[in-house]
Amino acid sequence: MNSSIGGSSLPTLQPANACAAYAQRGVHTASFAQLGAPVLPGPEGIRFDFNYGCRVQVPRDGWRVRMRDLDTGNVVFDAALQADEVAASRRKYFVRFLLEVMEGDRLVFSHAFDAKGRRVRIEVGSGAMGDAIAWMPAFEAFRRQHGCALTVRMQDWLSPLFEAGYPSIDFVGSDEAGGEEPVYATYRVGCYKPFADRDHQPTDMRVSNLQDFASYMLGVPAIERRPRVASANPARVIEGRYVCIATQASAQCKYWNYPGGWYRLVEHLKSRGYRVLCIDRDRESASQEAVNVMPSNAEDFTGALPLQQRASLLANADFFVGLGSGLSWLAWSVQTPVVLISGFSHPKAEFHTPWRIINFHACNSCYNDTQFEFDDGDHGWCPRHAGDALRFQCTKAITPEHVIRVVDQLIDAQLASRRNPDE
Repeated sequence: MNSSIGGSSLPTLQPANACAAYAQRGVHTASFAQLGAPVLPGPEGIRFDFNYGCRVQVPRDGWRVRMRDLDTGNVVFDAALQADEVAASRRKYFVRFLLEVMEGDRLVFSHAFDAKGRRVRIEVGSGAMGDAIAWMPAFEAFRRQHGCALTVRMQDWLSPLFEAGYPSIDFVGSDEAGGEEPVYATYRVGCYKPFADRDHQPTDMRVSNLQDFASYMLGVPAIERRPRVASANPARVIEGRYVCIATQASAQCKYWNYPGGWYRLVEHLKSRGYRVLCIDRDRESASQEAVNVMPSNAEDFTGALPLQQRASLLANADFFVGLGSGLSWLAWSVQTPVVLISGFSHPKAEFHTPWRIINFHACNSCYNDTQFEFDDGDHGWCPRHAGDALRFQCTKAITPEHVIRVVDQLIDAQLASRRNPDE
């Protein structure tokens, strides 16, 4: 299942069956046949790791296991286990655990999380471009913070966008094992439903933004970081001044639903001397709600182009006009100014751009409303006005005049910068 803003199909993952019935004491216990044995050997037959939570297996009945969060000082588990029983922490996101095993008063084993020089794996549960672009800087921040050998598992078609920019990260496909070295820790980055789940995600996506969400999951500072993505060709390949646009989205609430809005915007951009290139993958997208077609007065650069080729087009554009989509995140990542049109998400939900367009007079920001959970399976999702005349009002109320005004401010700012480059 997917649920996201910003072009992202954010994964709404479900807890694994083996981890669904958590004990109130803060841990799930099961035989290693259910959870899989921890991969790292400790003394006297103990096995442990941090693969999807802090996990430990003891060889004898009655040995006591204690797990402590070193950063908060909380003891999250303290109980005796049976022989070959595996205890796994409820918290599956990053926690800096101290793990202790006792036999009576004797300390058999103590280990504080320390990933320096060890293999850590991050699994990206989403195949969406926007998610990967938003989260990659948090992955690199985690690698640097812990000095670990990091493997990132993601969809094969996404990794070429990042491999050159992150040479210290080992990228593997979703079906690849990722080397023979035992993995010290594994984190599955994604959004879990229900959004109120706090065992798999430390915060609610609806009150965060796409970048901060991954930072919270991995325990790195939640600051905006621009990712390093690779383009196919840094040289300019399109003659003349041009602007890129992208008009397609994965749900109707993400579209600019003002009738004829794109056509009028393209005409205005052309009147100001720009070529206008539409770089969506699909020229047309039909659903029960609407047939969404590329504006006929734009140049058709749609098609299944490699992401690096789209990055090249964006990097040399004067600016980009798009929606809450992955192409907006791609444009931002190559430092192209982004005019982002969205009403279903609050501006805090995406990266910061001074050219963010929303009409607060209309119904807006339903995605960030904690009364609702975005349903990615419903292309026509509109939780407040599903059955009335105000459906998709959030962007129907964004007029071409509004968008043109913001675009003109951006153009004028760029012209002034060219005239006075030192200001």
